[in-house]
Amino acid sequence: MDFRFTPEQEALRAELRAFLRQELPPDWKVENDREELSPEEFAFSQRFARKLGERGWLTMAWPKEYGGRNATQIEQTIFAEEMAYAGAPLGFGFGTQLVGPTLMVWGTEEQKRRFLPPIARAEVFWCQGFSEPGAGSDLASLQTRAERQGDDYIINGQKIWTSEGQYADWMILLARTDPNAPKHRGISYFLVDMKSPGITITPLINLMGTHAFNQVYFDNVRVPAANRVGEENRGWYVATTTLDFERTGISRVIWALRQFEEVVDLVRERAARGEAWARRPALRHRLAELRIEFEVARLLCYRVAWLQTKGAIPNYESSMAKLFGSELNQRFGATAINVLGLAGQLEPGSRWAPLQGRIERTYMAGVSYTIAGGTSEIQRNIIAQRGLGLPRG
Repeated sequence: MDFRFTPEQEALRAELRAFLRQELPPDWKVENDREELSPEEFAFSQRFARKLGERGWLTMAWPKEYGGRNATQIEQTIFAEEMAYAGAPLGFGFGTQLVGPTLMVWGTEEQKRRFLPPIARAEVFWCQGFSEPGAGSDLASLQTRAERQGDDYIINGQKIWTSEGQYADWMILLARTDPNAPKHRGISYFLVDMKSPGITITPLINLMGTHAFNQVYFDNVRVPAANRVGEENRGWYVATTTLDFERTGISRVIWALRQFEEVVDLVRERAARGEAWARRPALRHRLAELRIEFEVARLLCYRVAWLQTKGAIPNYESSMAKLFGSELNQRFGATAINVLGLAGQLEPGSRWAPLQGRIERTYMAGVSYTIAGGTSEIQRNIIAQRGLGLPRG
């Protein structure tokens, strides 16, 4: 096995880094650590993403007819890695990473030609309407209803934890179209215009005191039947494809790796000053262990990308990458807080907060990483059943 990148891939990486040096404000990394974008920051992220779209980078692994460059998933992963390391705004990830790939597998040709090019150009912002108050890990228990009326469906219900829904133009939504069928077999998958009459969005403030999540209510929302993806009542299978793509991302791992390197630099600086705690062998060993784990997480993500280059849709492999990466982020956050001591708990803006308070944000945000996108328990079940072939308990 050759772990080296090709000369063309290394040239792409160099081109991306040069672009990021030119286009990102010097303080963007600091400003983008909150998991929330202000309206001004969101507007900047739109302009930034459109520059990426003009170069064909957002969706470089897509076919050219849909706005891509016919590149491989390895090149797409290199792009995601460089964007994350620089802390670049990646707010258009729902469209490029979830919606587009799902439509390529399940969408009609009309849907592909209508929805994919605007995603590739970063003209449309998407959100995800899967979870409900009573249907999180047990997603198939969802109760939002979609009733067919002529050429439309009428949707009623509620979605929760809708990331950046306040900015979204469109939503991918799961709704129950056959309440009498077994729960996995009565669900359909829809593309919903967020400007449709009957949609109400209310904010959810997270543990960090920021507005990234939302509740979305549907009151007799009319959705054209042409916006259903896949067969009626077979939406669960479309949704699992979306979830497989959702769990393959390298961005969270690399974003945390950049912070890990900042913590290591701080420890080295304190050790050079002669501070005894920074010279402890146990601390050096723990940081070395974490660095190895980051490399393992990175390679798991590249394994998923490699499988995609072979035409496969990774399943349990995606769960492995998601499980290891999300739990690693939590381990890193806990270690970093301990390394920085009491000062590490200070919020951004505090005069005495080390690393501008980013570690406090990372630690707090890490609480959700093993829940969002499928809990660690769900990932372990997928690995056990689909990867190891173990029976259901």
